[in-house]
Amino acid sequence: MGLKNFVSLSCSCSKLASNHLRNMSIDIGGMRIKYKDKNETFLEKHLVSKEPFGQFKAWFEEACSRKEILEPNAMCLATVSKEGFPSARFVLCKGYGKDGYKFFSNYGSRKAKEMDENPNVAATFYWEVLNRSIRIEGTVEKLDEVESTKYFHSRPVPSQIAACASFQSTPIESRDVLCERESVLEAEYMIPEKEIPKPSFWGGYIIRPRAVEFWQGQRDRLHDRIKFRKPKEGEVPDGKLLHQGEDGWVYERLSP
Repeated sequence: MGLKNFVSLSCSCSKLASNHLRNMSIDIGGMRIKYKDKNETFLEKHLVSKEPFGQFKAWFEEACSRKEILEPNAMCLATVSKEGFPSARFVLCKGYGKDGYKFFSNYGSRKAKEMDENPNVAATFYWEVLNRSIRIEGTVEKLDEVESTKYFHSRPVPSQIAACASFQSTPIESRDVLCERESVLEAEYMIPEKEIPKPSFWGGYIIRPRAVEFWQGQRDRLHDRIKFRKPKEGEVPDGKLLHQGEDGWVYERLSP
């Protein structure tokens, strides 16, 4: 075979391969994994608590015990602007208890502005290894300066500097600008080892939930969903569809 014919054949093969790859498509509709077996259902009798925080603690601690789950405290936080446009992003939950779920952020960020305009938020934890998720709906409030400052100084120094250097969600010319700000702050605080003051534009929030839903995936797609919520005014649990919980909560099973 001559060189000219070989080059022509190579080009043709490359073109055919390229067309083949271009025509290949991933069957998203067919993507499906097996969840838990029917003998691993999540029933009302499996609740460790008749209020959401005790149940959250049990599931969260199990997620923390699984080394495959690198960030069990990662939650997807959804906010809505005053115009009704939703947005979502992952943040790290930094505390939880009967008062709510805490996280920290830049007060100038998009999420912070939307929470100022509309305090109704939702957050979702998802632990793929366990086939479980927890959905939280509620209102958000800022934490006080004392708690925000205490947490800020508990962070690694590079993280404190990063919080000072970044005006979150604002356009920036290049990464070099951030690196320059970082270098200036490192020279000011890291070398003399001075305490870095918490910037006024950074602090914490707490989500005070009105509803918390626990979801566990089942192999046959008849997933388990148990939802805790605050009762509506005058609502009385009937013991069949709606059950009386603890600490002012009621709970119900939802269809998957």
